Amino acid sequence: MSREKKAQIIDSLQEVFSTCNIGILTDYRGVSAPEMTELRRSLRELGIEYKVIKNTLARFAVERAGRNELVSFFEGPTAIAFSYGNITEPARALADYIRTSKATMDIKGGFLSDRLLTTKDVMTLATLPPREVLLAKIIGGMQTPTISLLSCLTTPMRGFMNVLQARIKQLEGE
Repeated sequence: MSREKKAQIIDSLQEVFSTCNIGILTDYRGVSAPEMTELRRSLRELGIEYKVIKNTLARFAVERAGRNELVSFFEGPTAIAFSYGNITEPARALADYIRTSKATMDIKGGFLSDRLLTTKDVMTLATLPPREVLLAKIIGGMQTPTISLLSCLTTPMRGFMNVLQARIKQLEGE
């Protein structure tokens, strides 16, 4: 590969490392070429880039992007799943692939904005419910005190109305 080509790859990787929301590094040993193609296709459908990167080029790009803590991950065969949207989607997709396939792919770690992720952190992200579900739980939690207050305020009025209704029926019966 020529120097210009390597420089272009490093520049594009540096931009990706600087702009993506999340990146998950994997060791793809044991994954056959057809399985890798299928994995890339399924990740692409979710809006996730999955790239196999030469370690030396990746180290240069990581250093230029100011993410020196990631340098230690680039040993052995390394592929990275990049996402610019939902942060749980790549972790969930890779965890599902590892669970359902017979390949011996491993998650090395990753990064989330400026935070370094361990393998355990990535697996925790994979088990989180989708964003919409979390938002619904938050909104439900915010509504609960309001509903309880409304119930407490209307209970005496409801009791008073029941007494009046009973007295009206009693007077109509006489």
